[in-house]
Amino acid sequence: MRTHYCTDLNENNVGEDVTLAGWVNSYRDHGGVIFIDLRDKTGLIQLVCDPADNEQAHKVASQVRDEFVLIAKGKVRKRGEGLENPRLKTGKIEIVIDELTIENRSEPMPFTLGDENVGEDIRLKYRYLDLRQKEMFETFQLRSKAAIAARNLLDSLGFLEVETPILTKSTPEGARDYLVPSRVHNGEFYALPQSPQLFKQLLMVSGFDRYFQIAKCFRDEDLRADRQPEFTQIDVEMSFCTQEDVMKVAEDLLKAMFGACGYEIKTPFNRITYRDSMEKYGNDRPDLRFGLELVDVIDLFENCDSPIFAEIAQYKKLNRIKALKVPGGDKAFSRKIIKELESFVSKFGAKGLAYIQVKEDGLKGPILKFLSEEAIETMKSRLEMEVGDIVFFGAGNKKTVLDYMGRLRTEVAKRMNLIDENRLEFVWVVDFPMFEVEDGEVKALHHPFTMPKNIDEDDVEEIDSIAYDVVLNGIELGGGSIRIHKLDIQRKVFEMLGIDEEEANEKFGFLLDALKFGAPPHGGFALGFDRLMMLLTKKESIRDVIAFPKTQSATCLLTQAPSQVDEAQLKELGIRIRKQPKTDAAQ
Repeated sequence: MRTHYCTDLNENNVGEDVTLAGWVNSYRDHGGVIFIDLRDKTGLIQLVCDPADNEQAHKVASQVRDEFVLIAKGKVRKRGEGLENPRLKTGKIEIVIDELTIENRSEPMPFTLGDENVGEDIRLKYRYLDLRQKEMFETFQLRSKAAIAARNLLDSLGFLEVETPILTKSTPEGARDYLVPSRVHNGEFYALPQSPQLFKQLLMVSGFDRYFQIAKCFRDEDLRADRQPEFTQIDVEMSFCTQEDVMKVAEDLLKAMFGACGYEIKTPFNRITYRDSMEKYGNDRPDLRFGLELVDVIDLFENCDSPIFAEIAQYKKLNRIKALKVPGGDKAFSRKIIKELESFVSKFGAKGLAYIQVKEDGLKGPILKFLSEEAIETMKSRLEMEVGDIVFFGAGNKKTVLDYMGRLRTEVAKRMNLIDENRLEFVWVVDFPMFEVEDGEVKALHHPFTMPKNIDEDDVEEIDSIAYDVVLNGIELGGGSIRIHKLDIQRKVFEMLGIDEEEANEKFGFLLDALKFGAPPHGGFALGFDRLMMLLTKKESIRDVIAFPKTQSATCLLTQAPSQVDEAQLKELGIRIRKQPKTDAAQ
């Protein structure tokens, strides 16, 4: 239907007869001569419809409006002197039209393409129009290149692409499952997979050795900017491997994908242990584009005159007192800003925000009166305090303090413009604890199929796992682990998680059976593809890198899903809708 895409043409094509197809980007009538900017996926080119050249084509052009679909035949010519458009790739040429066909008309658009003030609800309702924008096309062009680069790299390393089931068995993996009722097996349900975790382990038992998949995953959980109910991950598993082998493949994969999108990254990545990351940055996904490390000062408060701080300091395992030195912060932060920072951390459990200012004439701050001269001198040395600095302190329960001080670190960096948005800082977080204890209940920190390092350790919180996460600029891209391939270890882990043999066999029987038949040592990782593309394209939300995303309430404004279904369909499935009682707020 076409001979060229719009921007395939240049001065070398002058004199050629061409056929183009696309949408009307803009339309201008200059005293009888009509100019049309035609748009396709490559960009724009100018069409000229002059009644002196072709009266019929001009007649058709007079009916054209924005977003009409056209097929245009004509001859390439140079633009007149002084009429070139340097903003267009095709700005030195134009097409003199001999024949013009309106292939389809468009109603007035619900919003103007490129208007940054259009609300996201309108953009998502008319997503097919939103995707016409050049920036959106370029985003998905990059996504395609990254996916192809991933496939090519993994294929070159001997990985086999295998698709795993979408309809599977519900298993406890942290988030709620999306359930699918079975018509054939009335009263029973499939689940949509939260990940292909169990199936890729079974493929290793099958002897496939190296597997990958760009997999759809589903989780019925509360949403954020970087979450969707359905998302894509690049899933990789390999046999007879060590942690080092797996991490090398992940680094090679990321290097290939970023390279395909125009970014050169250096490998190997830096590494930090989980415990060091928590203590220095307040979380297990450190942003290393700036300093501002948290420093432990709990020992300096053991004998202080404040009963509150002194009591906190008596229980070092359960509590923390952390200092955050901000170079130049005393000059940058007014009392108003300090109050704003105090209000900020209070939202995350802080009961206050003590601070010390380093002035020309010495240290200033209410907290100083509780500390001995020796403790103050040690603090000055440990924090390398200099005139103009400010030091913030967080004290209390370990988990709460690390959380809000880590958030404070990032907030301070933003306010002081310390974050280089063009910098890519990858880091591996390694040596994760195998378990975490919440309200007396033992839970797997990653998942229950992760290989523990020291399973016979008496203190469950001191058992480490062979697990690793890869983090970019404070955002977790993905992670993985070496898996349990021995039945006795897997059963012991289930036992520690409070999963008895009957429950284990009911939920994971097929995996446990597979481990009886010569399961090889194996491990792998998964990368969040949507999240990765969000970072690559510098978008604020993964909704901008998914073609047809859901809203934060897990609805599709385009198709109006989820929706009610016919009563007959429900009857076939043996399902009856029970009306939820109205709450006081809804009445």
